[in-house]
Amino acid sequence: MNSQASVRGDGFQDIVDIDLKSFFDEVPHYKLLQLIYNKVKCETTLWLIRKWLRAPISINGKLHKRRKGIPQGSPLSPLLSNILLDVLDKELKRKGLRFIRYADDFSIYTKSKAEARKVGNELYVFLHVKLILPINREKSGIRRPKDFEVLGHGFVPRYKKGEKGKYQLVVKKSNWKVFKRKLKHLTKKTLPYSFEERLRRLKEVWQGWVNNYRLASISLKLKGLDEWLRNRLRYCIWHDWKKPERKRKNLTQLGIEEGQAYAWSRTNMGGWAVAQSPILCTTITLSRLKRKGYLSMQGYYERLQPKFS
Repeated sequence: MNSQASVRGDGFQDIVDIDLKSFFDEVPHYKLLQLIYNKVKCETTLWLIRKWLRAPISINGKLHKRRKGIPQGSPLSPLLSNILLDVLDKELKRKGLRFIRYADDFSIYTKSKAEARKVGNELYVFLHVKLILPINREKSGIRRPKDFEVLGHGFVPRYKKGEKGKYQLVVKKSNWKVFKRKLKHLTKKTLPYSFEERLRRLKEVWQGWVNNYRLASISLKLKGLDEWLRNRLRYCIWHDWKKPERKRKNLTQLGIEEGQAYAWSRTNMGGWAVAQSPILCTTITLSRLKRKGYLSMQGYYERLQPKFS
């Protein structure tokens, strides 16, 4: 993510944001097949790719032949699209530009609006003439970091002394909401998971998410999310204990005096309130959760950060 580092501190803060109009529907077959032929001389392979590309599409019950576009949903689609856009990558590298591209989503980072306009105009001509790809003018333009998002990331200004004009990488709000919704679903008290199975399923979700956003500044938000998730787990445990007598016995085993355990097991508080109260916070402690296999998302994120001596 050198380009994102450039935005954060190197002054490349005028961003050419390009949106390719209906990319997968607009890829010209002849251009794509020519690029493949330049590397692969096997006639059978080319024939099979051509047949796959030109498989007819059903529109209003009638079959229509394709002359452009890549069918989506196949493992071949991203491969073929990258063969075409590899030409773009090489052109941007040849010009010495800093850029990010993921599939058909790409942006170029420059040091001034004048340079950004020049790059944008040259890129428009290159895409139109060389690759025969249309640009969505309404969604394309020159952006500043605070108004720009890329691959689920955004940029916010730093407010530390001596860091004026610098930005830090963050995760956009909608991605946080989706992530929390997934964690909330897996910690529904009614799901019939054992505690170990629930932790395993949670880890499958959060580990990949944290890996994906490891370059962003998310430590404090993860700390808060960790606290919320631990309370969700306590809530699940409290629900699993079900009857008051079982709750009393378990609280006693966790070190609570007999009379206090009896009172807590008969509480009128709701399960979510209990999970956040001393009833469970002082019994189902962090150390006990860790012994059962719980891992902190913030701790995992911190271990992924580069260490500087």
